[in-house]
Amino acid sequence: MAGASAAFLRAGAVEAASTAARHAEEADERRVLHPDVVKSLVAAGFARHLVPTRWGGCDGAVLELLDALALVGAGCAAAAWCAAVTAGAARMGAYLPEQGQAELWSDGPDAFVVGALQPAGTARLDHRGWLLRGEWAFTSGVDFADWALVAADIGGQAEPQPWFFAVPRADFTITDTWFSTGMRGTGSNTLVLDGVFVPPHRAFDRAELMRGRPVGSAAACHRVPHRAISGVLFASPALGAARGAHRSWARRITEGGGWPGGSPTRRAAAHLTAARVAGEIDIAELLLRRAAAVCDSGPVHPAETLRNAHDCALAADRLVGAVETLFRTAGSRGQLMNSALQRFWRDVHSLASHVALQLEPSAGAYGEFLLDGGLPA
Repeated sequence: MAGASAAFLRAGAVEAASTAARHAEEADERRVLHPDVVKSLVAAGFARHLVPTRWGGCDGAVLELLDALALVGAGCAAAAWCAAVTAGAARMGAYLPEQGQAELWSDGPDAFVVGALQPAGTARLDHRGWLLRGEWAFTSGVDFADWALVAADIGGQAEPQPWFFAVPRADFTITDTWFSTGMRGTGSNTLVLDGVFVPPHRAFDRAELMRGRPVGSAAACHRVPHRAISGVLFASPALGAARGAHRSWARRITEGGGWPGGSPTRRAAAHLTAARVAGEIDIAELLLRRAAAVCDSGPVHPAETLRNAHDCALAADRLVGAVETLFRTAGSRGQLMNSALQRFWRDVHSLASHVALQLEPSAGAYGEFLLDGGLPA
């Protein structure tokens, strides 16, 4: 079953990557994915990959997801990001109470769920349930979402206590606020709730997600703590984008846009750049594959969570450096707005700014662990 799921996802990802690449320039201009791209992502199985099997999903492997996201990212980083968002948000759905899960996937496992992970707005409890009000910025993929999981601090607590709340598309509005330098196609607009009622079965404590304590699932993909897996999901599109940038750069160099026929020194420099960047991308992939393997291997130790967060941020940092090298050596043609290379360059820089991929905080936490007796013997 797992092998069939992986083969299905990979085959679908190849098709989705082709569709996303065809529409990548348009998505960048319109600041939202083309509907055909969204359909291809759902058809590929991204929405259902981490949905529990009892709701028709796959309980899928994180390593399989990494490979599929990277395939799509090589055509369009924004499309891969939205695929990662819906896969990750669907995983979070496994933390809802049983009745909430049944409602979330009542129409099948391909519901396109998005998530707003940073607490915003207000949540007030009354005798019926929760009343939500507020705005959640940077909600990627919100324009074509069926459901959203939003975080809010619940009222009446001495210290902030974030909870997640599942709201259907009919309950929220969208404000067009996504005017960004990179990752334009993600349509990461602002989700707005104006006094929306959420029943108790559509809410859960964020602490359970951080600890890896789902409801009714023993699958490894659900029991992994959030901080151990989030970096894998968010860095995978960057891996694909770096590959796409490498191919775009190589075409310019070898098809007359760069140095063919130039001096031996220039040709040698191009060879060195091609090899060095390939090595940097390989290093990042190895780090991400190790992190994904930890997620798939069963119970995750706190030390592995720290290392995973650091490995993913470090991988993103190496990928930014690789794409930066390509951009700086591509010449003026690489900076033209119709160049895929400049889009990949903008997207990778923007993507790597995500909080889950910030190197300094993750390195600080992991370094503290290492110097407090955590160094391997």
